Formats: sequence, C-alpha cells, structure tokens
Amino acid sequence: MARASTTSDVFNAIAEAHRREILDALITGEKPVGAIVNDLSMSQPQVSKHLKVLSEVGLVTCRAEGRLRLYRLESERLRPLHDWLAKYERAWNDRLDRIDDYLQELQQQGEPQ
Repeated sequence: MARASTTSDVFNAIAEAHRREILDALITGEKPVGAIVNDLSMSQPQVSKHLKVLSEVGLVTCRAEGRLRLYRLESERLRPLHDWLAKYERAWNDRLDRIDDYLQELQQQGEPQ
C-alpha cells in the first residue's frame, strides 16, 4: 500500500517530529526562518522544507516584510486534530475518575468502624 503524501492533511503533516517543533517555535508569534533555525538548531534547508509542508496544509502562513519572510502559526487549522483527540481525552478522564472512585472506596473500607 502506498504511503499517503505528508501534505495531504494536518494529521500527516504533524506526524514528523521536526514539524511539531516548528509549530511549537511559532506558538509565541511570527518568526523569520533564521529565528526558527536558531531556536531549533536545524539547518535552514531543513526548516524551509518543513515550513513548505506546513504551509501546504495551512498550518503556517508566510508574509513578506521587506526581505524577510515571516511565518505564523494558523492554530485554527489544528481544530480537526483537537476534535479527534477530545474523545480520547474524555475516555482517559472517565477511566481516571473510575480509578479515583475505586481508591476512595478502598480507603473507606480500610477505615476502622
């Protein structure tokens, strides 16, 4: 089975660890490529390659300011990922609540009457 293109959707684009690091670097605001390179200790061609993929799925946008190209995180494009993860978060919270209930029950059983 052929592997899906990394630019096909948000899920595939963020599957690569360096791209997630770039998104983390942009969470504080827009930055030029050079600042991202310095933040992540990656080569400029690597950062540019990953920014291209992130741009193609709409996770980052670029604007020109003179000779600089400033990249900005488009966090709303992470909504599908957030929505997908939300059901797993609810499941984990339900499990943790059941564990908490069980532990409280055990504590009550262990208390002298």
